[in-house]
Amino acid sequence: MPEFRSGFVCFVGRPNTGKSTLTNALVGQKIAITSSRPQTTRHTIRGIVHREDAQLILVDTPGLHRPRTLLGARLNDLVRDTYSEVDVIALCIPADEKIGPGDRWIVQQIRQMAPKTTLLGVVTKIDKVSRDEVAAQLLAVSNLLGPEAELVPVSAVRGEQVEVLVEVIASKMPEGPAFYPDGELTDEPEETLMAELIREAALEGVRDELPHSLAVVIEEVVPREDRDDMLDVHALLYVERPSQKAIIIGKGGSRLKQVGTSARKQIEHILGTRIYLDLHVKVAKDWQRDPKQLRRLGF
Repeated sequence: MPEFRSGFVCFVGRPNTGKSTLTNALVGQKIAITSSRPQTTRHTIRGIVHREDAQLILVDTPGLHRPRTLLGARLNDLVRDTYSEVDVIALCIPADEKIGPGDRWIVQQIRQMAPKTTLLGVVTKIDKVSRDEVAAQLLAVSNLLGPEAELVPVSAVRGEQVEVLVEVIASKMPEGPAFYPDGELTDEPEETLMAELIREAALEGVRDELPHSLAVVIEEVVPREDRDDMLDVHALLYVERPSQKAIIIGKGGSRLKQVGTSARKQIEHILGTRIYLDLHVKVAKDWQRDPKQLRRLGF
């Protein structure tokens, strides 16, 4: 029986090189988010890939896209650690774009920060170009990374070569037990985090008037029918009194719009996909003291 392998991998690359789509394709669902656990890693976990003989933990890379998430500031100091602590760094370069200074800069950073970490080249978006162009790009990436780096061409959108990539990454992992139970990542933490970000944005500047009177419930999260890069998120903000509702909405709806913009940016950053955020404010009279309403609001 083959030995079980498990370990940490991070996808790096310039913005829009297909990292998030690839992460989703590997995990097999929209990224579920779990807070990092001290016994496994101090970094943000973007997703977990479960296979019969392997478990890959996809770690967010704090440095190359300078996050503004809740953990952002702290994680910025940990870039060096991220690169040297993961088992594999997979550099994503799209098949339909020439290698540029940004790619070379990233490779230079990785070589400096983590000279011993296995570096893998992933040519993404191969569905956008011809086979000859894919071959030419593989050659260019090989020249960039050196002959010792393995390369895998993939199309996350079409699911082409995704399993091959999983196998290649798994083969580079050390032998060892799984870090997480099979199927542990559900959608719940993702929605909890979305609700928290909306609540945080809504309380910005009005904490004194609304400290505990605000609850946020994510009603539904649905993929946009005609687009694979967009999620529709419908959320309800519950307050206890009509006067609080007026505070949240603001004059002519201006404050609620601001809340939506601020929360949307953060949620998009964390999920790695575009979202349409639909917010509505409702009054649930004295909900904090009503067990039935508390249950309904998830407390």
